[in-house]
Amino acid sequence: MSLPHAILTALLEKPSSGLELTRRFDKSIGYFWSATHQQIYRELGKLEQAGHIRELPTRQPTRGQKKEYEVLPAGREELSAWVAKAEDPKPVRDALLLRLRAAGVVGSAGLAQELERHLAIHRRQLAQYEAIEAKDFPPDRQRTEQDRLRHVVLRGGIELETFWTKWLTEALRELGGEGSAEGGRSASAGLG
Repeated sequence: MSLPHAILTALLEKPSSGLELTRRFDKSIGYFWSATHQQIYRELGKLEQAGHIRELPTRQPTRGQKKEYEVLPAGREELSAWVAKAEDPKPVRDALLLRLRAAGVVGSAGLAQELERHLAIHRRQLAQYEAIEAKDFPPDRQRTEQDRLRHVVLRGGIELETFWTKWLTEALRELGGEGSAEGGRSASAGLG
């Protein structure tokens, strides 16, 4: 995925100003494709230059007024082509997994605290996703195709956070964390 495609998606959902886009990224798209405010503003300029978006005309131009953008047909075509494009999954690159592997060589001092910190982060994120699901996708509500696809993305996030909380809990048990009396068994078990 790329930032221009994330921005085109967000603007097709709702024409927005740069500020509104950054807020929406903070609350939704940013959960799986993060971007800084500077990156979003820079990309808006590039998309406008490429003829994929345009600034919406305003009734009364005023100084300091937020520019709102909408997607042009060329931008919609670009996004459609990207959606249909074949792309291989990216290999996992996670520093925490590498840290566990390194702990098998140099020892695991301090690693349990880092695993507990990550576990707390993933539990919070899981709770947040589940709250969004309960609010936005109640089982008794009729759904459009757009709603179903958004729910599929959210379910992917829920499943990933569920995986991480389960895996981190097991990793802590292996390290002797979370009340286990086993002590510092090797964290590299099963990692090849």
